[in-house]
Amino acid sequence: MRGAPRTFTIFVGLYLVFLYAPVLLLPIFAFNDSAIIAFPLRGFTLDWFIGLASETTLIVSVQNSLLVAIVAAVLSTCLGVLASRASARFDYPGKKPIMSFLMLPLVLPEIIVGVSLLIVLVQLGVSLNVWTVILGHVLICMPFSIAILLSAFNNMDRNLEEASLDLGANRRETFFKIILPLVMPGIISSLLISFTISLDEFIIAFFLTGTDTTLPVYIWSQLRFPSKLPGVMALGFIMLILSLILLTAGEYFRKKSARLASTETTLNKDADHG
Repeated sequence: MRGAPRTFTIFVGLYLVFLYAPVLLLPIFAFNDSAIIAFPLRGFTLDWFIGLASETTLIVSVQNSLLVAIVAAVLSTCLGVLASRASARFDYPGKKPIMSFLMLPLVLPEIIVGVSLLIVLVQLGVSLNVWTVILGHVLICMPFSIAILLSAFNNMDRNLEEASLDLGANRRETFFKIILPLVMPGIISSLLISFTISLDEFIIAFFLTGTDTTLPVYIWSQLRFPSKLPGVMALGFIMLILSLILLTAGEYFRKKSARLASTETTLNKDADHG
């Protein structure tokens, strides 16, 4: 049994190397002065990054991806706020089945979701464009938003809401002036994580995009041309850094929301004892 922790540590180390070694190759080849993705390296260059600025199709794809990610993040978070608030505050018939149904996209393969949405939209005669991609991204981002916001609403002290109502505020004023500020770190975390998921998502965007391609679809199209690979590596490195920043910020606000709720609970317990 004494060798178990060491064996587990070795296993975790090998797993992390297997998982992240390909990611570490991005900055190596993104700054390599060679059009061939292979060792040995030839030298340091920024040409691949500079060349991205002259790619008109890339710029349009970035604009489309930002539009899709921003709108999908906002819509997912708004729907997540409504669903999480209802689940945390009220008991209603079919509550558990309804919440399970809303969280279903978490366990469904994205290719199934993408194909299903494509068939439905084609049968309805809807043309594929940026807004159909937004529809698909809202579907897959909303469960993440609900998971984050449900924790924020459950950890919120209800005594503050009841105190606001007792002091004469109506439910609308209480929601916007008391409840919403308390769960704001969770809302920000939901926005950031939904934005990151939408920005990086490929499968649903591939099925639902029309002529307005998103950034992941653009990257996939460039992989067919060997001369474009260094630029793709540079672009992938930029997306990696952006995703890490957004995920770190989202995790920070999620933890901040949990700490805030914990502090409120402790203060209220102390006040009750006092």
